[in-house]
Amino acid sequence: MTTSTVLLLLLPLAGAVVLLVGGRRLDRVGHLIGCATVIAAFVCGIIAFTGLTSLPVDERSVTADLFTWMSSGSFTVDIGLGLDPLSATFVLLITGVGSLIHIYSIGYMAHDAERRKFFAYLNLFVAAMLLLVLGNSFVTLYAGWEGVGLASYLLIGFWSDRPAAATAAKKAFIMNRVGDVGLALAIFLMFREMGTVSYAGVFDRIGGVAAESPGTVTVIALLLLLGACGKSGQVPLQAWLPDAMEGPTPVSALIHAATMVTAGVYLIARCAPIYDLTPDGRLVVAIVGAVTILVGCIAGCAKDDIKKVLAYSTVSQIGYMFLAVGLGPGFYALGILHLLTHGFFKAGMFLGAGSVMHAMDDEVDMRRFGGLMRKLPITFGVFVAGYLAIIGFPLFSGFFSKDLIIEAAFGDGGTEGLLLGGAALLGAGITAFYMTRMMIMTFLGEPRWKQLRTRDGGEYHPHESPPVMTIPMIVLAIGSVGAGAFLAIGARLMDLLAPAVGEYTEPEPPVAPIVLTLVTLLVVAAGVALAWMLVGRRPVPVTAPEHVSPVVALARADVGGNAINETLFARPGIWLSRTSVYADAKGVDGAVNGLAAALGGLSGRWRHWQNGYVRSYALSMFAGTLGVLLLLLLVRYS
Repeated sequence: MTTSTVLLLLLPLAGAVVLLVGGRRLDRVGHLIGCATVIAAFVCGIIAFTGLTSLPVDERSVTADLFTWMSSGSFTVDIGLGLDPLSATFVLLITGVGSLIHIYSIGYMAHDAERRKFFAYLNLFVAAMLLLVLGNSFVTLYAGWEGVGLASYLLIGFWSDRPAAATAAKKAFIMNRVGDVGLALAIFLMFREMGTVSYAGVFDRIGGVAAESPGTVTVIALLLLLGACGKSGQVPLQAWLPDAMEGPTPVSALIHAATMVTAGVYLIARCAPIYDLTPDGRLVVAIVGAVTILVGCIAGCAKDDIKKVLAYSTVSQIGYMFLAVGLGPGFYALGILHLLTHGFFKAGMFLGAGSVMHAMDDEVDMRRFGGLMRKLPITFGVFVAGYLAIIGFPLFSGFFSKDLIIEAAFGDGGTEGLLLGGAALLGAGITAFYMTRMMIMTFLGEPRWKQLRTRDGGEYHPHESPPVMTIPMIVLAIGSVGAGAFLAIGARLMDLLAPAVGEYTEPEPPVAPIVLTLVTLLVVAAGVALAWMLVGRRPVPVTAPEHVSPVVALARADVGGNAINETLFARPGIWLSRTSVYADAKGVDGAVNGLAAALGGLSGRWRHWQNGYVRSYALSMFAGTLGVLLLLLLVRYS
């Protein structure tokens, strides 16, 4: 098992190195190497998972220290890998969905001159994500965490000749660094309080810290949450995630569905022993999740870019996961359940969006689509499966995960439960609205593209994507339909994860679960009906209206996400930088330069005294002597 675990990490890393070092000579086979390494890693993941589940339940945690990374005084960090039900679940998701995205990319990037480099970056991303989930210490996790940040920067800005892509990559990198500071500080605090950064050491000793200083545990939990918010695009660090759509569509699927944005959920679930000891920390996690659900939903309602609609739906759906893991003991598994179902239906829809772009000359504006159902039947079918899953239609994947989160959020019906559950329920209705709007504008109605021209002035010729793109989409669509039932019925996933995140507790909402399910379906149906009334029964203009209501204007402005970050952080940072530059130029440099100028001027004037006349020198000596005598007299008789 240890061998297969090490191999599944080394294979994509080796693929990245080979593709980057091999150069142009590998251009013809680079995509095959990139796919082969990730598929092989998936096979290794299956072997490791099978071996793990064959062990007794209380022995399903295997660790292996590989080498000492750093040692300074009492601080020692060993690079090691750990495989337990939680990490194994993520391994299968990362390598399984990652393999499908790699295969899809063969067709999507077929005509890109830098395809080999693209697959190298994809391999690097997968390797970093595997290190993140397989590390057996917080420092190893942090190494993978930063590797994911680097790889995402390279992938989002892959088309760096486009200013928007370069800007989006920098924005993602910088905003992630804000969250990374929180994670780094949490690790420092752990070492100071417990003298170790390994999972086993921290989780064994955190109880003693909680007994002596509960506030310290809460601070650690909040710092970990800051790191999770940055990586998973949660409020207030969500603004980078929609802009990341500037990267190639397979990147959007990899980042927004299966890997990077789920890292924050993994971090909180992995730190369940910490959050179990701090109710305040868990409450903040749940509040962040609830707020993010609504922010993502509202922003998604007014976007016309198909990829940005899906991006904001990701922001919202990750909010559901944060809400679930924030509910505390017994419910961590619900967040992981929704994470897995989301990986299928969201990856499928992102790849479907890429298929639509492939058919429509890279167009992303839904106002220029319409009537594509008949032209793209496979893509439409994939979208239907993902759409029904994300709105929670009965028997589709999202129904089995999101509805359980809504039930758990209501709790015992107190004020806290009503607010959290109400936000989750309202989010379900708004999700149904904007996803229905997307389906109508893209696939139904009049084919508006017939009266329009491409960027090059030609006509649109919609066509279905090649099999290398559609087959991965179909596989993901199957997961969108059946993964939820497979994982949730009989609590199959919950029982599997119990050794890592604790025993699952069946939600007990204030009303009968069937009643709450019916209410949720009515709310979802209302969202669908409203979208049909406002969009489906009216002609869709090919350009967005200039004058809109304040609510729509707020949604178009990303619910103030960019404005808030600019006001609170960017502008003060710019002012601070300008003030520092001014103080340096006029203060520090000014003082040094002023002193030099004063000494230069004084020496220039003193130089005039050296005129070569003896009488002048005698007079100066007499004046000096007289001055000294007068000073002595004053001291003597004062």
